[in-house]
Amino acid sequence: MTSHALKLRPLVAIACLAAFGSLLAACGSDSSSDPSAQKVAVTITDDGCQPTDLKAKSGPAVFTVSNEKSNVNNEFEILDGALIIGERENLVAGLSGDVSVNLDPGTYDVVCGNPGDRTPTGKLTVTGKKVAATDNAALSKAADQYAAYAIAQVNEMVKRTAEFVAAVKAGNVAEAKRLYETSRVPYEKIEPVAESFGDLDPAIDARENDVAKGDPWTGFHPLEKALWVTGLTAADNQMADQLLANVKRLQARVKKNTYDPVQLANGAVSLMNEVSRSKVTGEEERYSHVDLTTFKANVDGAKEAFDLLKPELEKTDPALAKEVEQRFEDLYAALDKYQVKGEVYENYSKVNQQQRRELSQKVDALAQPLAQIGGQIVTQ
Repeated sequence: MTSHALKLRPLVAIACLAAFGSLLAACGSDSSSDPSAQKVAVTITDDGCQPTDLKAKSGPAVFTVSNEKSNVNNEFEILDGALIIGERENLVAGLSGDVSVNLDPGTYDVVCGNPGDRTPTGKLTVTGKKVAATDNAALSKAADQYAAYAIAQVNEMVKRTAEFVAAVKAGNVAEAKRLYETSRVPYEKIEPVAESFGDLDPAIDARENDVAKGDPWTGFHPLEKALWVTGLTAADNQMADQLLANVKRLQARVKKNTYDPVQLANGAVSLMNEVSRSKVTGEEERYSHVDLTTFKANVDGAKEAFDLLKPELEKTDPALAKEVEQRFEDLYAALDKYQVKGEVYENYSKVNQQQRRELSQKVDALAQPLAQIGGQIVTQ
């Protein structure tokens, strides 16, 4: 979620959910919510996007992205420099979905690749005059309130990360392990914000297998591995300092950021996608197994976005608002049994496959109606 980038229109949620290795049906957009939006078709191939060079007019646009048979690429992104202005993940062969954006005039990079690989495979040229994202005062207020929330979370993250880094550099393994878990919470609540900046999320939160061969692996997770598996070394002091520096860079960017209402809806779905893709599977915190703590933080971040949009959603689709509220309650109830104390939840290594499956089902049940919110938040 960014300021110039992601000046999106409240049309649709952009991410579908992957759970236990299976994908839900594509949750694309309801483009009827804005019949004026131009339609742009894109196909993901082994070589990138087809067509390679896209053209559009400024204003609302719906990119219908399909992957007919590529097993090489499965993600579509529109980039303004390092900033992601539109994204569709997990489009494995046979799936399609929509990405809805409000485009400003200019030239953008287009990527059809795999997560983490932002090598441009084409261009998008947008002509015309700049079009305002929304004139709905209530939705604008919700976006402003989310901006304040994001700032509060990143400020807390800087504080907690500084404490974590101090423990690492002091060689206090027990304290560093404790602080690792809680320092992750604010980040996970606003993870889509960090992801939108392109370079910062990989620097702070990349898992080992997400790093291209020859590139440095930095952030929380190499320190996690050192604390739980390989042991701290002198080199980890520099790694810890670099982590704190990158978190402070994130703080500076977040403080200058503004948001569009659709980003709240899209961000909420993106957070549930994070839960399904890496938390429920146990891939995210593979050494520490603090997945449930970060799982809960993702859900909390999605709930914050939903709560801010709920008053307007109740005007357009009260049944959907009620359904999403109930599904959040069901998921929280499922998580409650694993709460240890405060923000800390049960070590995921102690959660069996059946229990993980039950959690996944609750995530699925929430993600489906949550993905419909963007299409119901219509500009007045």
